[in-house]
Amino acid sequence: MVELKQLHDYCNQLLAAETFRDYCPNGLQVEGKSQIKKIIAGVTASQQFLELAIARGADAVLVHHGYFWKGENAAITGAKKRRLQVLLQHDVSMLAYHLPLDAHSELGNNITLARELGFEVQGAVTQGDARGLLWQGSLPQAQTPQQFAQHIQLTLQRTPLHLAAGTQRPIKTLAWCSGAAQGYIEQAAQLGVDAYVSGEVSEQTYHLARELDIHYFAIGHHASESFGVQALARHLAQTFAIDWEFVDVPNPV
Repeated sequence: MVELKQLHDYCNQLLAAETFRDYCPNGLQVEGKSQIKKIIAGVTASQQFLELAIARGADAVLVHHGYFWKGENAAITGAKKRRLQVLLQHDVSMLAYHLPLDAHSELGNNITLARELGFEVQGAVTQGDARGLLWQGSLPQAQTPQQFAQHIQLTLQRTPLHLAAGTQRPIKTLAWCSGAAQGYIEQAAQLGVDAYVSGEVSEQTYHLARELDIHYFAIGHHASESFGVQALARHLAQTFAIDWEFVDVPNPV
């Protein structure tokens, strides 16, 4: 058992949450009971996830995508009202970490995704607006784009969208950023890598891949950010001797 305040303070320090300029508040977004015996982790705090978490005995939920995003309507109505109502009625706390969880060098989405896919990690970019979020490395052996796509499919159990480079060269070096980071494709190309991997895709990404001569693989926003929250929850469970469980709500996006 751990005190909620102790858990919250530890997470904030571990992830250096206060150093990030983010699109949402990081840390404790909804306060529930003061003592935590079990954490349920998930990618997004959807209604379905919350109901499953409560059914599994959550004292607190830990997510990557929480609430109160910049620019959203602040009114507590509709889906937002129903989600918050579930948490408050069951006295369940919610901790959410967005960019701090993407960037963490041991538990973050980018490093854990690299481990799952077997990338040899060089490190994160340290300059520009992508610093700490855009990572680069290589494959143990060069692969054709078709082989690399098949490897992603077998590992993540989903078919990636491949946008071909201008030339059909093999893939050895690559860059990646989890989530909706297709906008970093130009910065990835400046690194001189063969391929760039992220979660989502935009209309212009197709043209940029060809014109910048870099393969692009959209592996799914949800799929690219499923591993960091598990690593963090596992770490917290080991640190504080509490129970944890990951509840996956599959998302094709």
